[in-house]
Amino acid sequence: MKDLKYDAVIVGSGPNGLVAGIILAEKGLSVLVIEAKSTIGGGSRSEELTLPGFIHDLCSTIHPLAAGSPVFRSLPLSDFGLEFIWPPSDVAHPLDNGDVVLIKRSFDETAATLGEDGDSYRDQIKPFADAWNQIAPGLLGPLQIPEHPFLMARFGLKAMQSARGFAERHFKGERARAVFAGIAAHSMIPLEDVPSAAFGLVLAITAHAVGWCLPRGGSQQIVNALVKYFLSLGGKVETDWVVEAIDDLPPSRVVLFDLSPRQIVSIAGSRFSESGRRSLSEFRYGAGVFKMDFALSEPIPWSSKECLSSATVHLGGTLGEISDSEKGLLRGRVSDKPFVIFVQTSLFDETRAPPGKHTGWAYCHVPNGYGQDMSEKIVAQIERFAPGFRDCVLARHIMSPQEMEAYNSNYVGGDIGGGLNSLGQLFTRPTFSLDPYKLPADGLYICSASTPPGGGVHGMCGFHAARSVLDREFGITI
Repeated sequence: MKDLKYDAVIVGSGPNGLVAGIILAEKGLSVLVIEAKSTIGGGSRSEELTLPGFIHDLCSTIHPLAAGSPVFRSLPLSDFGLEFIWPPSDVAHPLDNGDVVLIKRSFDETAATLGEDGDSYRDQIKPFADAWNQIAPGLLGPLQIPEHPFLMARFGLKAMQSARGFAERHFKGERARAVFAGIAAHSMIPLEDVPSAAFGLVLAITAHAVGWCLPRGGSQQIVNALVKYFLSLGGKVETDWVVEAIDDLPPSRVVLFDLSPRQIVSIAGSRFSESGRRSLSEFRYGAGVFKMDFALSEPIPWSSKECLSSATVHLGGTLGEISDSEKGLLRGRVSDKPFVIFVQTSLFDETRAPPGKHTGWAYCHVPNGYGQDMSEKIVAQIERFAPGFRDCVLARHIMSPQEMEAYNSNYVGGDIGGGLNSLGQLFTRPTFSLDPYKLPADGLYICSASTPPGGGVHGMCGFHAARSVLDREFGITI
């Protein structure tokens, strides 16, 4: 065997790969992180996509799971420049009558916008929001015996159903049903499917437990803080290094991939048995996204000015409309009125745009690999709730599902979630295994969003993968 140059090599520098590197480096291991692009970050990069001085996040922007992540909270990221900003409202959901539903940190203020369903919403969400620190490790991890079994069982009974069924069962009015549908639609699966309610519940819980916040300066600042801390521990990062074959890597005791199964099979398939390759190749990817970034001359002219109190605006109307938009995605169909997630960061972070100007981005869900232009349908949905929006646009930048994958190879077919969020892949991703982070070959592990708990900037996939590595390879328990 060649002399080992590193204890661990990590391929991919997204938040999960960096967290895995940090956990290993904190235990004194020598770690190299390799990134194919010239900048680190994976799904947490920020660039001037439209005009000079307009800072856009290429993917993730709003980060309740980052603020609420157990592993992020354990790291001194604020010492390395990370600062979060909390808008007055977490989510704004405008309706066609010019009204708007607002989710705020305060349950009393939220209940006031939900009318007859205010008390029911509080009953469903507040017990878990109050216990976020207790349930977060269980929610953001692999299938395991929870530390708080009764509380987690109570959550599970609510979560293991469809979002539409949950909304219609617990809410009488359209306001609460609509806002829950918009939150649950982040799952990128039909709202009639289990476990779409789980995604709606977790994101609603985080709105009250930690808030839907944004990092000052862009999502790039999250990975910048992570890599600065990693380097302070003695870790090493190499960029502009495209890994095509595992034998091209420097000798190490273990290799961790912050990649999706498709890339791993391409790079390391020779190390797997036929059944191992087949199992990884059968991993299913979910819906893609079609994304637009805008440089704006002024704030969005929302019909309801209260939409200006939130960085996140859900554009889709009623539960029925949002459900119709999402249900055809896995069958190759798109809606004429797609559910659109709109984010306006410069209202709260002056670093995102030149003085007096603003940024915004919007995306809708589309079938995986969808090849049609959705820009006019997205803009029409924005105009529906903000007449005159077109007149505010100074420049725009478009990313189709294919361009999303070209930007980040993990986004197969534009799937930004690391894989289909079906019941069959909720915990058993990328394969059915008691240790989903261990690949079927000696010394190889996966630490990407294609493992539990899945997509989102929380670093927990990297944490659990590193814990598996420490236990299996180095006899260290954390």
